[in-house]
Amino acid sequence: MKKSAIVVGAGIVGLATARALTNNGFNVTVLDKTQRAVGASIRNFGMVWPIGQPDGELYQLAKKSSQIWRDISNSVGMWYNQSGSLHVAYSSEEWIILNELFAQFEKEGRPITLLTPSQISIKYPLVKQNNLYGGLFSADEMIVDPRIAVANVSDFLESFSGVQFLWNHTVQEVGTGFVKSGNKLLKADKIVICSGQDIETLFPETFISLPIVKCKLQMIRMSAPNNKLIGTSVCGGLSLLHYTSFKSAPSLDLLRNKLICEIPDYIKYGIHVMVSQHEFGDLTVGDSHEYGYTFDPFDHHNVNELILNYLNSFMNASNWEISSTWNGVYPKMTDGSSWYFNEPIDDVYLLNGLGGAGMTLSFGVAEKLIDKII
Repeated sequence: MKKSAIVVGAGIVGLATARALTNNGFNVTVLDKTQRAVGASIRNFGMVWPIGQPDGELYQLAKKSSQIWRDISNSVGMWYNQSGSLHVAYSSEEWIILNELFAQFEKEGRPITLLTPSQISIKYPLVKQNNLYGGLFSADEMIVDPRIAVANVSDFLESFSGVQFLWNHTVQEVGTGFVKSGNKLLKADKIVICSGQDIETLFPETFISLPIVKCKLQMIRMSAPNNKLIGTSVCGGLSLLHYTSFKSAPSLDLLRNKLICEIPDYIKYGIHVMVSQHEFGDLTVGDSHEYGYTFDPFDHHNVNELILNYLNSFMNASNWEISSTWNGVYPKMTDGSSWYFNEPIDDVYLLNGLGGAGMTLSFGVAEKLIDKII
């Protein structure tokens, strides 16, 4: 008889875990408290982003996740775009850092290229030319549309792998071999809790002891006239301060100190600006990073204005129109870890804290950790 497993949470971490379990012979049931996934997994750029991960295991996990995204997308006929990414430089400091990163990434064997302003103008004409020093292009990155991709992964797991989904099922209690949801008692050999920002709900004592914080981000969806294509995902200079893989650039502190002096509000709100494009031309722009445990539910207009002003410093976006704004919340480890995994009671596991890298790492991390679960 097959072993059984219950996964709590139908965001991308839960879905990746369900996939790994079913691929290892488990009958899997996924429970989620809402009618469909509506958390951080659908409130992001849809960027699968190996360039943000440092060389070694994390970069390889990101590459593995990218391949799984492509496999699932091809299986269900879901749109994705292996668009790559372009980091652009509009100051000498930014350009020096891109050259440092190019040398580093080239040694690591990554598919990267330095582009001149003229090359960028030909391939990506919506990137502004004024004061452009050049850009670093990476071919690794891909885009899915998170508003449909997460639902499509659920459908894939249900149709092709026999995973059962129980929506509108809030889990109130978990113990070895069981979960309680309302008046239902569901039993399984293994239980994995992938509850995102609700991490404190089922195991509050564990949550209190963790080096973890929550992050609220603000994002904007826009459209360009005639849905003109931008050609790749584009990142401004502020993004150089954001990703772990960039921290080894020797000149990074010089740029950080310069930006703290010149645009302190961007550092205060944790803003770095990038833009991705989806199947029908929609553009997702963001984002900010506010850390804490309880957040004001409202978007801050001044933060969105800062994001849009910076966007217009490197993209010809003055005629883009806003179609929606929103915020999302995810847990992030504060000790430098890329995720949290533990077994608080026998055969019950917690997997959380992937921060803003859920779309990038989840499939790979679930495959890495599956041996510790089964």
